[in-house]
Amino acid sequence: MPTAIRGSHRATGRSITEQFRTFDARNPHVYRALERMAARRLATGATRISLKNLFEDLRRQLPHGVAGLNNNYTALYARRMIDEHPHWVSAFELRRRRAA
Repeated sequence: MPTAIRGSHRATGRSITEQFRTFDARNPHVYRALERMAARRLATGATRISLKNLFEDLRRQLPHGVAGLNNNYTALYARRMIDEHPHWVSAFELRRRRAA
């Protein structure tokens, strides 16, 4: 499989974290929307939240989607939410990161 198809970070030479930071800086509304969605789910009694599910819900809610909303960013958004809302730590399952 060609490198560009396997992972755009290989094609650009930028790590997923670097790509995420660029995307997040250009699209702060994405984090705010995910944060609101997570807060609503927790307020209704959810004890576990899947960022991948939030991503899919966000894609359905936005009429034209968000260019660059990459599933590779879900773990980084989950970590950011935990950093900003430490009381949510038990709601997210985090795995050890393999790469930066």
